[in-house]
Amino acid sequence: MARLKVVITDFDYGDNEIERSILEPIGASVIGLQAKSEDDLLAEASDCDAIMNQYARVGSKTIAVMNKCKVIARYGVGVDIVDVDAATAKGILVTNVRDYCTEEVADHAVALWMTLARKILHFDRATHMGVWNWRSAAPVFRLQGLTMGIVSFGKIGQAIARRASAFGVKLIVYDPFLSAAALASHGAQKVEKEALIARSDIIMMQVPMTPETKHFLGPAEFARVKPGVIIVNTGRGPTIDNKALYQALIEGRVSAAGLDDPEEEPAKRATWNPANNALFSHPNVVITPHVAYYSEESIRLAREIAATEVASVLSGKLPKNPVNNVQLLSNVMSLPTV
Repeated sequence: MARLKVVITDFDYGDNEIERSILEPIGASVIGLQAKSEDDLLAEASDCDAIMNQYARVGSKTIAVMNKCKVIARYGVGVDIVDVDAATAKGILVTNVRDYCTEEVADHAVALWMTLARKILHFDRATHMGVWNWRSAAPVFRLQGLTMGIVSFGKIGQAIARRASAFGVKLIVYDPFLSAAALASHGAQKVEKEALIARSDIIMMQVPMTPETKHFLGPAEFARVKPGVIIVNTGRGPTIDNKALYQALIEGRVSAAGLDDPEEEPAKRATWNPANNALFSHPNVVITPHVAYYSEESIRLAREIAATEVASVLSGKLPKNPVNNVQLLSNVMSLPTV
């Protein structure tokens, strides 16, 4: 019997041993690539039984050449780098990894906020230069009583709210999918986007990437923010127009920003230079390399879950985290609809 073929599009976690330990026992060979474009995938994808992707896009071009693929497994929650509609049309399951890094992302978001609000980096730079003076990074304002606006209130948004409430901030939330009563149970007030932008002293962005959320914060929004607002984004980079954010920083409408990924999302590019994004030169901007999800525990869990989803599907079992609909599940695996 021919071995099953599982292709990993790209990875930055060192090796594929965890994936192999889960997939080889079901008769699968694992091929690890470092693809930066769909053209890099076509040859190996054409006869694969499954594909797993970290940063590389699996779009309609790749899916069109897949002759026997049963599942595309995403390492992570967001599936914006998978053409789910094209996969569904071809009868290919798409899975993701959920609930593996909620605490890490919430911790990171609050850490960025604290770093910016308390001006930790400014004080650190000053002391390293021999300046020992509390005025070296003034002004610093009290956190208690400020208003934090959280955009998107899923599990991560709720975890951020739990942490932030300990600092005595008022919580307002924009999430069109949740009721005012549901938000009130978390100590937060439901508001519209315009109110959140106008009232927030801190805006916490934890937004999935969709056509509707691209540049959720752009020139029009930055023109209406509360002067001196701090922006923190631990969601997708393109949800914030980086040129508009830089202009708002230069004009003083935004006091500081903490980003876990800039708009260009460097990990998804073959080449990248920070000089091409002015935010990297601004002293009031902290940027981390898309690490909010990361801990040793969370990265291992993501790899185990993604590989287990592939093993389940290739073994004729239901995955735990399907993105496509239930009817497709039954069609792909010839199982009764559940």
